[in-house]
Amino acid sequence: MAGEDSTRAVVTALAANVAIGVSKFVAAGITGSASMLAEGVHSVADSGNQVLLLIGGRRARRPASRLHPFGHARERYVYAFLVAVVLFTLGGLYAVYEGYHKVVDPHPLESPLVAVIVLLIAAALEGYALRTAVGQANRTRGGRSWLGFVRRTRSPELPVILLEDSGALLGLLFALVGVGLSVLTGNGVFDGIATLCIGVLLGTVAVLLAVETKSLIIGESALPVQVAAIETALASTPGVQRIIHLRTVHLGPDELLVTAKIAIGADEDGAEIAATIDAGESRIRAAVPTAKVIYLEPDVYRSDAARSPS
Repeated sequence: MAGEDSTRAVVTALAANVAIGVSKFVAAGITGSASMLAEGVHSVADSGNQVLLLIGGRRARRPASRLHPFGHARERYVYAFLVAVVLFTLGGLYAVYEGYHKVVDPHPLESPLVAVIVLLIAAALEGYALRTAVGQANRTRGGRSWLGFVRRTRSPELPVILLEDSGALLGLLFALVGVGLSVLTGNGVFDGIATLCIGVLLGTVAVLLAVETKSLIIGESALPVQVAAIETALASTPGVQRIIHLRTVHLGPDELLVTAKIAIGADEDGAEIAATIDAGESRIRAAVPTAKVIYLEPDVYRSDAARSPS
């Protein structure tokens, strides 16, 4: 369900950005607005990003192989990182470049009403895409704040869409203010300043995305609530005297690797140990369904083993 929610949000954002991008470029050609042109490039970057997310989701579903025995689920993180790179280079740097030239050599806008109409339509479409992403995110966000959701979720698509769409709406506001001030004052420098603001905004969003997705690529543990559920499941398993140590890492957004060393009785035979391990795995999967790969190592408890996992 989480993957379907993410895909729906990505497709909705892609359709909106393609329509928005075409209208922005047409308006930029008519008005000569640098901020409108920067917003057009922004929409192209966003559209390319959504295509990258869809490609990453598709490639992540490939089966495990001898070279990649745990599968390819982390490709979703790699493609999300590429989104940050594209957003920074194609969107942010271009907007800063265009804004600088417009500030140095400003010129009045032509047919500004066209720009205003296009910006308002774009805002409505971006708002719809953002509303869709918010609705999908609310299914898994729980009581977390939006910043907490972006930083803690292990699924990269929804945070990317949320940040992109929020940044797009703010960028449209910058462009609208820039166009409005340029028309009111007859000075095109305000359009250039708005373009610079759009570039800084896109760069900021790109850096935030890069930091979060880099952490996911390196490998993040299960959420604290999931770790607690796993510990409870193991501790309640008959034959498990205690948990010596526990390690978790996400193989992908919906695939969790769980490894644990558990203390058992010194006099248990092979069949009893195997039954304890099987029971522990079953309880973990019941408590945390995303725990797809589980390795439990039985041992006799020693204080040095608890301090130094091996």
